[in-house]
Amino acid sequence: MGAKVINYAQKKASDFNILTRLYQFYTLYILFLPFFGGLFYNFKIKRNKNLDKKKLYIYAPNHISYIDVFILNFVIGRPLAYMAKIELFKTENWKQRYVTRNILRLGAFAVNREKVQLSTVKTVKEVFKAKYNLCIFPQGGIRKNKVIENVSGGFIYFAKVNKIDIVPVSMKGLETYNWKPFKKQDVDIVVGEPISYELPEEEILKQWAEQICSLNGYENKIK
Repeated sequence: MGAKVINYAQKKASDFNILTRLYQFYTLYILFLPFFGGLFYNFKIKRNKNLDKKKLYIYAPNHISYIDVFILNFVIGRPLAYMAKIELFKTENWKQRYVTRNILRLGAFAVNREKVQLSTVKTVKEVFKAKYNLCIFPQGGIRKNKVIENVSGGFIYFAKVNKIDIVPVSMKGLETYNWKPFKKQDVDIVVGEPISYELPEEEILKQWAEQICSLNGYENKIK
């Protein structure tokens, strides 16, 4: 018999459970914060206290590093699932497979950025059914050039289909990594104001880019 083919884009609401939250807390408070926060970085966080805690949101940050997911888990402080590019799950490299297993435990699932699969669409509905918020990186990958451009509208599609507002999250300071212990590098994270899914797609994209750039000083090339 051949090896079992795993569909990393397909998850059920039951997959986003207490074990997911426990693993998120474990990686955050036992591994991430003591190591990165204690030795290398000074996280300066501005949360949005006006967000409705009874509502679910799609959090849409700019993407600047491999540790963004851990930071967002800490900043948001609510059940959070992650949409990750499918390339992360298709690898023979043992190190990458280790990373893949861990991001799956953190609540990640795959998306094909070229052609969104029906299984991904269904999984997003399952995320909200489980009362989890969703994190999508509109840039599709890590961008360190301090410019907002060439942004995919996929996050807007999922917002409209599921009738969920979008919350921009600005991130700055991890465009370069710091490996000098106790010489902490500032990392600024600001949670923005929600953008209604009912707005036209062009207006949502415009408002998202404007908020991100006004908060972190990036150049806005979204017209």
